[in-house]
Amino acid sequence: MTWRVPLFRIYWDQKDLEAVSAVLTRGTYWAEGPEIAGFEEALRAYCGRTRCTVFNSGTSGLHAALLAYGIGPGDEVIVPSFTFIATANAPRFVGAVPVFADIETLSLGLDPADVAERITPSTKAIVPVHYGGMPCRIRALRELADDHGILLLEDAAEAFGATVGSGMIGTFGHAGMYSFCQNKIITTGEGGAIVSDDPDLHRRLELLRSHGRESGLPYFSSTSGADYTALGYNFRLPTMGAALGIAQLAKAEWIITRRRELAAAYEKAFRGIREIALLPEPAGERAVYQLYSVRCSNRDALQSYLAERGIMTKVYFPPVHQTAFYRGSGEARALPRTEEVASDILTLPLFPSMTAGEQELVADTVAEFYQTTE
Repeated sequence: MTWRVPLFRIYWDQKDLEAVSAVLTRGTYWAEGPEIAGFEEALRAYCGRTRCTVFNSGTSGLHAALLAYGIGPGDEVIVPSFTFIATANAPRFVGAVPVFADIETLSLGLDPADVAERITPSTKAIVPVHYGGMPCRIRALRELADDHGILLLEDAAEAFGATVGSGMIGTFGHAGMYSFCQNKIITTGEGGAIVSDDPDLHRRLELLRSHGRESGLPYFSSTSGADYTALGYNFRLPTMGAALGIAQLAKAEWIITRRRELAAAYEKAFRGIREIALLPEPAGERAVYQLYSVRCSNRDALQSYLAERGIMTKVYFPPVHQTAFYRGSGEARALPRTEEVASDILTLPLFPSMTAGEQELVADTVAEFYQTTE
Protein backbone atom coordinates (compact mmCIF):
# COMPACT_ATOMS: atom_id res chain seq x y z
CA MET A 1 0.00 0.00 0.00
CA THR A 2 1.16 3.53 -0.76
CA TRP A 3 0.54 5.68 2.28
CA ARG A 4 -0.31 9.36 2.04
CA VAL A 5 1.62 9.72 5.29
CA PRO A 6 3.96 6.81 6.18
CA LEU A 7 4.86 5.99 9.76
CA PHE A 8 8.45 7.00 9.09
CA ARG A 9 10.67 8.09 6.24
CA ILE A 10 14.45 7.69 6.45
CA TYR A 11 16.33 10.97 6.46
CA TRP A 12 19.38 11.01 4.19
CA ASP A 13 21.36 13.51 2.15
CA GLN A 14 24.18 13.74 -0.38
CA LYS A 15 26.84 13.28 2.30
CA ASP A 16 25.40 9.86 3.13
CA LEU A 17 25.63 8.85 -0.53
CA GLU A 18 29.19 10.12 -0.79
CA ALA A 19 30.29 8.30 2.37
CA VAL A 20 28.97 4.94 1.20
CA SER A 21 30.15 5.50 -2.38
CA ALA A 22 33.69 6.16 -1.18
CA VAL A 23 33.82 2.72 0.43
CA LEU A 24 32.26 0.99 -2.56
CA THR A 25 34.43 2.60 -5.20
CA ARG A 26 37.76 1.97 -3.48
CA GLY A 27 37.06 -1.73 -4.03
CA THR A 28 38.48 -2.99 -0.77
CA TYR A 29 37.83 -3.03 2.98
CA TRP A 30 34.10 -3.52 2.58
CA ALA A 31 34.53 -5.45 5.83
CA GLU A 32 36.78 -4.36 8.71
CA GLY A 33 37.64 -1.07 7.03
CA PRO A 34 38.99 1.98 8.86
CA GLU A 35 35.51 3.49 9.03
CA ILE A 36 34.62 0.94 11.72
CA ALA A 37 37.08 2.45 14.18
CA GLY A 38 36.12 5.91 12.98
CA PHE A 39 32.45 5.31 13.74
CA GLU A 40 33.26 3.85 17.14
CA GLU A 41 35.38 6.86 18.04
CA ALA A 42 32.70 9.31 16.88
CA LEU A 43 30.00 7.49 18.87
CA ARG A 44 32.21 7.30 21.96
CA ALA A 45 32.88 11.02 21.82
CA TYR A 46 29.22 11.91 21.22
CA CYS A 47 28.04 9.82 24.17
CA GLY A 48 30.83 10.78 26.54
CA ARG A 49 32.02 7.21 27.14
CA THR A 50 35.58 5.94 26.82
CA ARG A 51 34.80 2.76 24.85
CA CYS A 52 32.48 1.80 22.00
CA THR A 53 32.10 -1.42 19.99
CA VAL A 54 29.77 -1.53 16.98
CA PHE A 55 27.71 -4.51 15.84
CA ASN A 56 25.51 -5.56 12.95
CA SER A 57 22.42 -4.93 15.11
CA GLY A 58 21.42 -3.73 18.53
CA THR A 59 20.19 -7.24 19.25
CA SER A 60 23.66 -8.65 18.55
CA GLY A 61 25.08 -6.03 20.88
CA LEU A 62 22.73 -7.03 23.72
CA HIS A 63 23.50 -10.70 23.14
CA ALA A 64 27.25 -10.10 23.17
CA ALA A 65 27.11 -7.84 26.22
CA LEU A 66 25.28 -10.44 28.30
CA LEU A 67 27.83 -13.05 27.25
CA ALA A 68 30.71 -10.71 27.99
CA TYR A 69 29.36 -10.08 31.48
CA GLY A 70 29.11 -13.81 32.12
CA ILE A 71 25.30 -14.01 32.25
CA GLY A 72 24.20 -17.59 31.60
CA PRO A 73 22.09 -20.59 32.60
CA GLY A 74 20.41 -20.26 35.98
CA ASP A 75 20.64 -16.46 35.95
CA GLU A 76 17.63 -14.14 35.90
CA VAL A 77 17.49 -10.88 33.95
CA ILE A 78 14.72 -8.37 34.70
CA VAL A 79 13.23 -6.82 31.56
CA PRO A 80 10.06 -4.96 30.57
CA SER A 81 7.39 -6.65 28.50
CA PHE A 82 6.50 -3.30 26.93
CA THR A 83 9.35 -3.38 24.43
CA PHE A 84 10.54 -4.91 21.19
CA ILE A 85 10.94 -8.64 21.73
CA ALA A 86 14.75 -8.55 21.37
CA THR A 87 15.04 -7.16 24.91
CA ALA A 88 13.50 -10.33 26.31
CA ASN A 89 15.07 -12.69 23.79
CA ALA A 90 18.67 -11.64 24.51
CA PRO A 91 18.73 -13.27 27.98
CA ARG A 92 17.34 -16.47 26.48
CA PHE A 93 20.11 -16.44 23.85
CA VAL A 94 22.61 -16.95 26.68
CA GLY A 95 20.50 -19.46 28.60
CA ALA A 96 19.25 -17.01 31.23
CA VAL A 97 15.63 -16.40 32.20
CA PRO A 98 13.95 -13.07 31.34
CA VAL A 99 11.82 -11.95 34.28
CA PHE A 100 9.14 -9.48 33.25
CA ALA A 101 8.52 -6.45 35.46
CA ASP A 102 5.77 -3.89 35.10
CA ILE A 103 6.11 -0.30 33.85
CA GLU A 104 5.08 3.04 35.30
CA THR A 105 2.70 5.14 33.25
CA LEU A 106 4.64 8.41 32.85
CA SER A 107 7.74 7.39 30.90
CA LEU A 108 6.36 3.90 30.12
CA GLY A 109 9.65 2.48 31.37
CA LEU A 110 10.34 -0.06 34.11
CA ASP A 111 8.81 0.80 37.47
CA PRO A 112 11.67 0.67 40.01
CA ALA A 113 9.28 -0.43 42.77
CA ASP A 114 8.04 -3.38 40.75
CA VAL A 115 11.58 -4.26 39.70
CA ALA A 116 12.61 -4.34 43.37
CA GLU A 117 9.91 -6.92 44.07
CA ARG A 118 11.20 -9.19 41.27
CA ILE A 119 14.82 -9.30 42.47
CA THR A 120 15.92 -12.69 43.79
CA PRO A 121 19.31 -14.23 44.61
CA SER A 122 19.39 -15.40 40.96
CA THR A 123 18.96 -11.90 39.54
CA LYS A 124 22.12 -10.88 37.72
CA ALA A 125 20.99 -7.95 35.55
CA ILE A 126 18.31 -5.37 34.86
CA VAL A 127 17.75 -4.27 31.26
CA PRO A 128 15.61 -1.11 31.21
CA VAL A 129 14.18 0.34 27.99
CA HIS A 130 13.72 4.03 27.19
CA TYR A 131 10.41 3.83 25.36
CA GLY A 132 10.25 5.71 22.08
CA GLY A 133 13.17 7.94 23.07
CA MET A 134 11.67 9.03 26.43
CA PRO A 135 14.10 8.50 29.33
CA CYS A 136 12.87 6.01 31.89
CA ARG A 137 13.54 6.37 35.63
CA ILE A 138 17.12 5.42 35.00
CA ARG A 139 18.67 7.04 38.08
CA ALA A 140 16.38 5.11 40.42
CA LEU A 141 17.11 1.90 38.53
CA ARG A 142 20.86 2.47 38.75
CA GLU A 143 20.57 3.02 42.50
CA LEU A 144 18.56 -0.20 42.79
CA ALA A 145 21.12 -2.14 40.77
CA ASP A 146 23.99 -0.76 42.86
CA ASP A 147 22.19 -1.60 46.12
CA HIS A 148 21.87 -5.24 45.02
CA GLY A 149 25.24 -5.53 43.26
CA ILE A 150 23.73 -6.41 39.89
CA LEU A 151 24.38 -5.30 36.34
CA LEU A 152 22.40 -2.45 34.75
CA LEU A 153 22.51 -2.80 30.96
CA GLU A 154 20.56 -0.01 29.23
CA ASP A 155 18.53 -0.86 26.16
CA ALA A 156 18.72 2.60 24.61
CA ALA A 157 17.82 1.33 21.14
CA GLU A 158 15.17 4.05 20.72
CA ALA A 159 16.85 6.80 22.71
CA PHE A 160 20.06 7.78 20.97
CA GLY A 161 20.77 11.38 22.00
CA ALA A 162 18.22 11.53 24.83
CA THR A 163 19.46 13.04 28.07
CA VAL A 164 18.71 13.28 31.78
CA GLY A 165 20.34 16.39 33.15
CA SER A 166 23.81 16.50 31.61
CA GLY A 167 23.98 12.72 31.20
CA MET A 168 23.40 10.91 27.93
CA ILE A 169 20.96 8.03 27.97
CA GLY A 170 23.00 4.87 27.50
CA THR A 171 25.65 6.07 29.95
CA PHE A 172 23.77 5.65 33.24
CA GLY A 173 24.15 1.88 33.25
CA HIS A 174 27.29 -0.18 33.45
CA ALA A 175 26.91 -0.34 29.66
CA GLY A 176 24.39 0.85 27.11
CA MET A 177 23.12 -0.43 23.78
CA TYR A 178 22.06 1.70 20.79
CA SER A 179 20.32 0.54 17.64
CA PHE A 180 20.82 2.02 14.18
CA CYS A 181 18.00 0.16 12.43
CA GLN A 182 16.28 2.06 9.63
CA ASN A 183 13.65 3.80 11.78
CA LYS A 184 15.99 4.97 14.53
CA ILE A 185 17.34 8.47 15.25
CA ILE A 186 20.39 7.83 13.07
CA THR A 187 20.59 4.74 10.89
CA THR A 188 23.05 2.43 9.20
CA GLY A 189 20.19 0.31 7.81
CA GLU A 190 20.93 -2.34 10.40
CA GLY A 191 23.47 -1.82 13.15
CA GLY A 192 24.09 -1.26 16.82
CA ALA A 193 26.67 -0.38 19.43
CA ILE A 194 27.63 -1.03 23.03
CA VAL A 195 29.20 1.84 24.98
CA SER A 196 30.83 1.79 28.41
CA ASP A 197 33.94 2.83 30.32
CA ASP A 198 35.18 -0.74 30.78
CA PRO A 199 38.13 -1.68 28.52
CA ASP A 200 37.98 -5.34 29.54
CA LEU A 201 34.33 -5.53 28.51
CA HIS A 202 35.14 -4.18 25.05
CA ARG A 203 38.02 -6.58 24.56
CA ARG A 204 35.56 -9.41 25.19
CA LEU A 205 33.01 -7.79 22.88
CA GLU A 206 35.55 -7.57 20.07
CA LEU A 207 36.28 -11.29 20.45
CA LEU A 208 32.60 -12.16 20.49
CA ARG A 209 31.70 -10.15 17.40
CA SER A 210 34.36 -11.76 15.20
CA HIS A 211 34.55 -15.51 15.86
CA GLY A 212 36.68 -15.17 19.00
CA ARG A 213 39.63 -14.04 16.91
CA GLU A 214 42.29 -12.00 18.66
CA SER A 215 42.41 -8.49 17.25
CA GLY A 216 45.57 -7.21 15.62
CA LEU A 217 46.39 -7.03 11.94
CA PRO A 218 43.32 -6.83 9.68
CA TYR A 219 42.26 -10.37 8.79
CA PHE A 220 41.59 -9.63 5.11
CA SER A 221 44.81 -7.74 4.37
CA SER A 222 47.48 -9.67 6.24
CA THR A 223 49.37 -12.86 5.47
CA SER A 224 49.67 -13.53 9.20
CA GLY A 225 47.54 -16.16 10.84
CA ALA A 226 45.22 -15.44 13.73
CA ASP A 227 44.55 -17.26 16.95
CA TYR A 228 41.04 -17.92 18.23
CA THR A 229 40.82 -17.67 21.99
CA ALA A 230 37.06 -17.70 22.58
CA LEU A 231 33.83 -18.89 21.05
CA GLY A 232 32.53 -16.02 18.97
CA TYR A 233 30.02 -15.03 16.30
CA ASN A 234 29.93 -12.99 13.12
CA PHE A 235 28.33 -9.86 14.56
CA ARG A 236 30.41 -7.41 12.51
CA LEU A 237 28.97 -4.22 11.02
CA PRO A 238 29.92 -3.86 7.33
CA THR A 239 32.23 -0.96 6.52
CA MET A 240 29.57 0.72 4.36
CA GLY A 241 27.31 0.84 7.40
CA ALA A 242 30.00 2.45 9.51
CA ALA A 243 30.68 5.05 6.81
CA LEU A 244 26.96 5.80 6.65
CA GLY A 245 26.86 6.01 10.43
CA ILE A 246 29.61 8.64 10.52
CA ALA A 247 27.69 10.75 8.02
CA GLN A 248 24.41 10.28 9.89
CA LEU A 249 25.97 11.11 13.24
CA ALA A 250 27.04 14.50 11.92
CA LYS A 251 23.31 15.27 11.51
CA ALA A 252 22.14 13.79 14.82
CA GLU A 253 21.52 17.04 16.67
CA TRP A 254 19.61 18.52 13.74
CA ILE A 255 17.51 15.35 13.46
CA ILE A 256 16.73 15.42 17.19
CA THR A 257 15.81 19.11 17.09
CA ARG A 258 13.49 18.48 14.15
CA ARG A 259 11.81 15.55 15.89
CA ARG A 260 11.28 17.63 19.00
CA GLU A 261 9.73 20.43 16.94
CA LEU A 262 7.30 18.00 15.34
CA ALA A 263 6.43 16.50 18.72
CA ALA A 264 5.71 19.98 20.09
CA ALA A 265 3.42 20.68 17.13
CA TYR A 266 1.50 17.47 17.78
CA GLU A 267 1.19 18.33 21.45
CA LYS A 268 -0.29 21.71 20.59
CA ALA A 269 -2.72 20.16 18.12
CA PHE A 270 -3.92 17.46 20.51
CA ARG A 271 -4.06 19.51 23.70
CA GLY A 272 -7.80 20.11 23.45
CA ILE A 273 -8.82 16.55 22.57
CA ARG A 274 -9.95 14.92 25.79
CA GLU A 275 -9.74 11.41 24.30
CA ILE A 276 -5.98 11.82 23.75
CA ALA A 277 -3.51 11.45 26.64
CA LEU A 278 -0.06 12.85 25.87
CA LEU A 279 3.21 11.53 27.29
CA PRO A 280 4.80 14.54 29.05
CA GLU A 281 8.52 15.18 28.98
CA PRO A 282 9.78 15.65 32.56
CA ALA A 283 11.66 18.83 33.39
CA GLY A 284 15.41 18.48 32.96
CA GLU A 285 15.12 15.64 30.45
CA ARG A 286 15.41 15.56 26.67
CA ALA A 287 13.25 13.06 24.80
CA VAL A 288 14.18 12.40 21.18
CA TYR A 289 10.81 11.05 19.93
CA GLN A 290 12.01 8.11 17.92
CA LEU A 291 8.35 7.17 18.30
CA TYR A 292 5.56 9.67 18.79
CA SER A 293 2.96 7.76 20.77
CA VAL A 294 -0.27 8.80 22.46
CA ARG A 295 -2.72 6.96 24.62
CA CYS A 296 -6.19 7.24 23.20
CA SER A 297 -9.73 5.99 23.65
CA ASN A 298 -11.27 3.78 20.98
CA ARG A 299 -7.75 3.08 19.72
CA ASP A 300 -8.47 0.30 17.25
CA ALA A 301 -11.26 2.23 15.55
CA LEU A 302 -9.03 5.31 15.32
CA GLN A 303 -6.26 3.25 13.73
CA SER A 304 -8.68 1.85 11.13
CA TYR A 305 -10.07 5.34 10.43
CA LEU A 306 -6.58 6.71 9.82
CA ALA A 307 -5.58 3.74 7.63
CA GLU A 308 -8.66 4.20 5.46
CA ARG A 309 -7.46 7.75 4.81
CA GLY A 310 -3.92 6.72 3.95
CA ILE A 311 -2.25 7.48 7.29
CA MET A 312 -0.07 4.73 8.70
CA THR A 313 0.07 4.08 12.43
CA LYS A 314 1.34 1.18 14.51
CA VAL A 315 0.90 -0.25 17.99
CA TYR A 316 4.27 -0.10 19.75
CA PHE A 317 4.29 -2.44 21.59
CA PRO A 318 2.07 -5.47 22.06
CA PRO A 319 3.32 -6.97 25.35
CA VAL A 320 6.07 -9.53 24.89
CA HIS A 321 4.68 -11.74 27.67
CA GLN A 322 1.47 -12.15 25.67
CA THR A 323 3.16 -13.38 22.48
CA ALA A 324 2.61 -17.01 21.55
CA PHE A 325 6.20 -17.91 22.35
CA TYR A 326 6.30 -16.41 25.82
CA ARG A 327 2.80 -17.57 26.77
CA GLY A 328 4.10 -21.09 26.41
CA SER A 329 7.46 -20.48 28.07
CA GLY A 330 6.35 -20.43 31.68
CA GLU A 331 7.63 -16.86 32.08
CA ALA A 332 4.30 -15.08 31.47
CA ARG A 333 2.70 -13.25 34.39
CA ALA A 334 0.13 -10.53 34.96
CA LEU A 335 1.48 -7.05 34.31
CA PRO A 336 -1.53 -4.78 34.78
CA ARG A 337 -0.01 -1.43 33.82
CA THR A 338 1.79 -2.91 30.80
CA GLU A 339 -1.47 -4.48 29.62
CA GLU A 340 -3.44 -1.29 30.22
CA VAL A 341 -0.98 0.88 28.28
CA ALA A 342 -0.69 -1.63 25.44
CA SER A 343 -4.47 -1.60 25.03
CA ASP A 344 -4.66 2.11 24.17
CA ILE A 345 -1.19 3.16 22.90
CA LEU A 346 -0.85 4.28 19.27
CA THR A 347 2.24 5.52 17.43
CA LEU A 348 1.61 8.27 14.88
CA PRO A 349 3.78 9.30 11.93
CA LEU A 350 6.82 11.41 12.77
CA PHE A 351 10.03 11.79 10.78
CA PRO A 352 12.47 14.65 10.10
CA SER A 353 11.30 15.30 6.52
CA MET A 354 7.63 15.42 7.52
CA THR A 355 5.96 18.45 5.97
CA ALA A 356 3.59 20.81 7.74
CA GLY A 357 0.85 19.58 5.41
CA GLU A 358 1.47 15.94 6.32
CA GLN A 359 1.43 16.66 10.02
CA GLU A 360 -1.70 18.80 9.75
CA LEU A 361 -3.42 15.98 7.86
CA VAL A 362 -2.62 13.52 10.66
CA ALA A 363 -3.72 15.90 13.43
CA ASP A 364 -6.87 17.02 11.63
CA THR A 365 -7.87 13.45 10.84
CA VAL A 366 -7.44 12.40 14.47
CA ALA A 367 -9.59 15.36 15.57
CA GLU A 368 -12.16 14.56 12.89
CA PHE A 369 -12.45 10.97 14.15
CA TYR A 370 -13.26 12.03 17.68
CA GLN A 371 -15.68 14.72 16.50
CA THR A 372 -17.62 12.16 14.46
CA THR A 373 -17.70 9.59 17.28
CA GLU A 374 -18.96 11.89 20.04
